[in-house]
Amino acid sequence: MAGWLAALERLARGRAKAGLTRELRPRAPGDPIVDLAGNDYLGLSAHPAVVEAAAGALSAYGLGATGSRLVRGSTAAHTALEDDLAGWLGAEQALVFSSGYLANLGAVRALAGRGGLIVSDAYNHASLIDGCKMSGAETVVAPHADPAAVAAILDAHPGRDAVVVTESVFSVDGDLAPLAALHQVTSARGALLLVDDAHALGLLGPSGAGGVTAAGLAGRPDVLVTATLSKSLGGAGGVVAGPAQFVRHLIDTSRTFIYDTALPPAVVAGVHAALHVARSADDRRALLASRAALTVSRLSAAGFAVTHPAAGVLSVPAPGPEAALAWAADCRDRGIAVGCFRPPSTPDGSSRLRLTLNAGVTDPDFSRALDVIVECAP
Repeated sequence: MAGWLAALERLARGRAKAGLTRELRPRAPGDPIVDLAGNDYLGLSAHPAVVEAAAGALSAYGLGATGSRLVRGSTAAHTALEDDLAGWLGAEQALVFSSGYLANLGAVRALAGRGGLIVSDAYNHASLIDGCKMSGAETVVAPHADPAAVAAILDAHPGRDAVVVTESVFSVDGDLAPLAALHQVTSARGALLLVDDAHALGLLGPSGAGGVTAAGLAGRPDVLVTATLSKSLGGAGGVVAGPAQFVRHLIDTSRTFIYDTALPPAVVAGVHAALHVARSADDRRALLASRAALTVSRLSAAGFAVTHPAAGVLSVPAPGPEAALAWAADCRDRGIAVGCFRPPSTPDGSSRLRLTLNAGVTDPDFSRALDVIVECAP
């Protein structure tokens, strides 16, 4: 075996020994498993209006966008979605990327460069962390959800162009960032606040407009919002929203926008239909809130130190990575899909199951899922 392949094999054996091997598990259409692992919070990925809109655009435009947004990839469907996303988020303008990951890379790199300062929450998603690394700016990691610590970091770097980067609802434990307090810190010091609203969009705020709106910060010129379109909206893609000048800057300079093939029009149309459903889906949001409370009650009564979710994500600690793997596998064998989060996906180095609530799951299936999680615990 070639030397470099042998080196990779040694690394793979080390990961396996530490319980950090990852595995692809393809699912068939109509998979009967109860899904508490995916991110289809509102159950819209297969909503009839969503599927119909996507099918219509597929017939009209074909399979792909055929090019980047600046070549031939922009369609009337893209523009219509961006207009409605901006209105929903309370922003002056919005720009759709082909994934939430690329939206975060593009936004962070556009806001900070060499000589600048980024203050990044310790629990931020990998896409934000990678954006910080790629920006060339100095990045200081702040203790999780700690506005006082952020203020101290900014005060220690006076006169620097600074951006504070956070999620609204954090993707592993599901807790809510103190956005209003963070904005008080940034606005008093002339810094920008970038919020990844991926796990709050569709779930929090009036009409599900997200965590930034819920915190009363929508439309502030010093607050920028990113989100994925693959969670509550059940599709794919990402969005960056903020002042028109910032969106113009992204169109002119963002490599993850300029050099990437556009999101397929069928996906765009499906997401747009999901947005219309989500805006009036207070019943689904209420169902998720009641299920979150039920989950905390049931699992806490069983002795688990479960997190209290701000939206649709909560986690249950496992003794270690191998135990988490075995727990998730046992649940899967009994027809329940749960997330299994281990390092490096967990920022604190611990392992846990991550549960993502889904309004599309029936009440009996949801109750059975909680029973299975308790019964399969290591």
